[in-house]
Amino acid sequence: MIGRLKGILVHKQPPWLVVDVHGVGYELEAPMSTFYDLPDVGREVALFTHYAQKEDSVALYGFLREAERRLFRDVQKVSGIGAKIALAVLSGVSVEDFARLVQVGDVTALTRIPGIGKKTAERMVVELRDRAADLAGGAPGAIGAAAAADPQSEAVIALQQLGYKPTEAARMARDATAAGDDAATIIRKALKSALR
Repeated sequence: MIGRLKGILVHKQPPWLVVDVHGVGYELEAPMSTFYDLPDVGREVALFTHYAQKEDSVALYGFLREAERRLFRDVQKVSGIGAKIALAVLSGVSVEDFARLVQVGDVTALTRIPGIGKKTAERMVVELRDRAADLAGGAPGAIGAAAAADPQSEAVIALQQLGYKPTEAARMARDATAAGDDAATIIRKALKSALR
């Protein structure tokens, strides 16, 4: 498995790019997040790579940042998601934004990424939430601070962890939130409301 590829960029046309490494051309597929920051053709480029071999094909994927490659790999661990959707995720949202959306359980925003439906977004939230800080490059402070700054989002996460579906938890928290409420108060009010 190739981990890093360094050479001259000889062709780039989304989603494909070709890198010449000492006379050998490597064709890679890359997300738009990588294409936005690629140097001009003829310039040197260094890419993190992911090599995938199936029964009938071999594919090489390239990323400018390690965090993108890590997200590409982690997203594919979610049941029913392959390389195509993983590339769509990276093409539709930054690694940090994706981690934040997963952390707060924002299924609606995730479904705006091409190729991701509601059920897929819900699976992503459930299966990746525990690793959300790692998805953003191991910066748990940034994601945790964003979530903690919003008591309603924190309440949504807690309600989901209690077994409520993301959309139901979001509705419950929204209906229970009053100005100045902290997350614990919102959760208590939402649970009382659900018992009626």
